[in-house]
Amino acid sequence: MNSAQFPVCSGTFGQVLECWDRENKEIVAIKVVCAVKKYSDAAMIEIDVLQKLTRNDAAGKHCVQIRNWFDYRSHICIVCEKLGPSLYDFLRKTGYRPFPIDLVRQIGEQLLESVAFMHHLQLIHTDLKPENILLVSSDYVKLPDPKDGSFSRKLPKSSAIKLIDFGSTAYHHQDRSYIVSTRHYQAPEVILGHGWSYPCDMWSIGCILVELCLGETLFQTHENLEHLAMMERVLGPVPRHMLEKADHHAEKYVRRGRLNWPEGATTRESIRAVLKLPRLQNLVMQHVDHSAGDFIDLLKGLLAYEPSNRLIAQEALRHRFFTRYGDRWSL
Repeated sequence: MNSAQFPVCSGTFGQVLECWDRENKEIVAIKVVCAVKKYSDAAMIEIDVLQKLTRNDAAGKHCVQIRNWFDYRSHICIVCEKLGPSLYDFLRKTGYRPFPIDLVRQIGEQLLESVAFMHHLQLIHTDLKPENILLVSSDYVKLPDPKDGSFSRKLPKSSAIKLIDFGSTAYHHQDRSYIVSTRHYQAPEVILGHGWSYPCDMWSIGCILVELCLGETLFQTHENLEHLAMMERVLGPVPRHMLEKADHHAEKYVRRGRLNWPEGATTRESIRAVLKLPRLQNLVMQHVDHSAGDFIDLLKGLLAYEPSNRLIAQEALRHRFFTRYGDRWSL
């Protein structure tokens, strides 16, 4: 299959290699999964999902396209089209500089279209984050820095994106794990043990859009109570009925019908980390000039505490943040 291999990225799951497919005369990405049962099981789930997505999206508009897969000495290897860097890698390599709001709009619209496509197929991604959103192209342009005029600011030449990493994807009707989503993008119903469904993806999208706008993670935390306290600091109090429904794993975060904060904080540093966060509208206004009000309104719909009140993907796509401005970002 391949005549040359170049590591693209690696993680606990294994490694992704850039390879030359001699049969089809194209560069591909091969995800080589560690020969560990839980990773192999996740890889087989991913193959099943990728094949379903490819069957229903022949043009490859929304998600990475699978080419083939094989088992090499108990390592599951998934062959996919070669794409560009993840949004996270692009931010990291450019010093975590925020994206212009019009670029955030174009990426957000594609992200919502991709998730709407998955939800229509009764699939829940469950692990949406900048690392799992890839730019289609690696090309970028240098623009003048507003501060000093030097051409040191890098932005993607194209806003085209695709989703990747479907090893945690769940069918709507199947039994589900207790915890889903990477910490910083985890919805409140997941933390509180209420169960989860399609709305958990929408919460993650809200967090991602804020991150692209700010250049940094919205909820930078590694502990559940602190995470919930950060949500309250940015979005206001968690509804009492949601706290009172916390399961036995999460009931320790609640006291007398409210969040047990700051009394339950583990350290003073944790309290300070929460207190330094501004409200959502103030956070956005610091980074957005035009369309800030519409962006804030969209985020409030995506980051609604109650899952039933959260925007679904198709509703979000009809929001005026997308319909009022059109494709204003271009290079």
